[in-house]
Amino acid sequence: PRLPDFPVPTGHTEMSWLRVLAERGGERFYGPRPNPVEAAAWVQIDHELDLIELLGFPGYFLTVWDIVEFCRSADIYCQGRGSAANSVVCFTLGITKADAFRLGLLFERFLSPERDGPPDIDLDIESGRREEVIQYVYERYGRHNAAQVANVITYRARSSVRDMAKALGFAAGQQDAWSKQVDRWGATPNAAAGDHEIPAAVLALAGEVEHFPRHLGIHSGGMVICDRPVIEVCPVEWGRMANRSVLQWDKDDCAAVGLVKFDLLGLGMLTALHESIDLIRAHHGVE
Repeated sequence: PRLPDFPVPTGHTEMSWLRVLAERGGERFYGPRPNPVEAAAWVQIDHELDLIELLGFPGYFLTVWDIVEFCRSADIYCQGRGSAANSVVCFTLGITKADAFRLGLLFERFLSPERDGPPDIDLDIESGRREEVIQYVYERYGRHNAAQVANVITYRARSSVRDMAKALGFAAGQQDAWSKQVDRWGATPNAAAGDHEIPAAVLALAGEVEHFPRHLGIHSGGMVICDRPVIEVCPVEWGRMANRSVLQWDKDDCAAVGLVKFDLLGLGMLTALHESIDLIRAHHGVE
């Protein structure tokens, strides 16, 4: 599977359109090519674009740019994080806010021929409005062609004691009482330990299921977009949250089969910044 073809203006390929967008941003930050303020910046932009073309990733960058453009148009604070900040192209596209050229950052830490698979651009989105962005991706690419990545939730000491007590027919209140006698992050205790009242039969079964898969959760922000119905690649189920569909694989399985994942991560500090800027505007008339 690969990404769907990105819709570009007539007469353009994905790569030529990416070059146009990078050119526009480059002129804004470094001056036009014929008389640039920073001539070396254009050398770096051309180097990065050539490598993106060589590795066949223009569609990936356009997809991330499109999500960021939606956030900008909807007044949702958003920015790329992590190694993407090493890219001048990401900066000129508005994906990241760090000027990788003037900061002297190393592009190859983000993307190089030796790396396997597409680059990893994580987007931080103000947490109160992340759901709008997730639903935009579903709407943009279709419910059948997008889904969220699962987290496989495994048994820990408390959940294994609770569920095994339930399996053996103990009352719900008793299940909870016994589970609270176990350290949240520690291992299941043995029957000989004297600091609990959990029956040996419950502990024996709890010890056997600890670290086994218990249920599927939704990855904090991982979304997969596919050029065909995702169900043809991986089993999918409806999430318990409204209007969400979830793969039955975790991120490592998705990567192994070649599904392209985008991380749309909620960041509370961006919400705090947005609210602060709005308050300053409202009370002091300053943007």
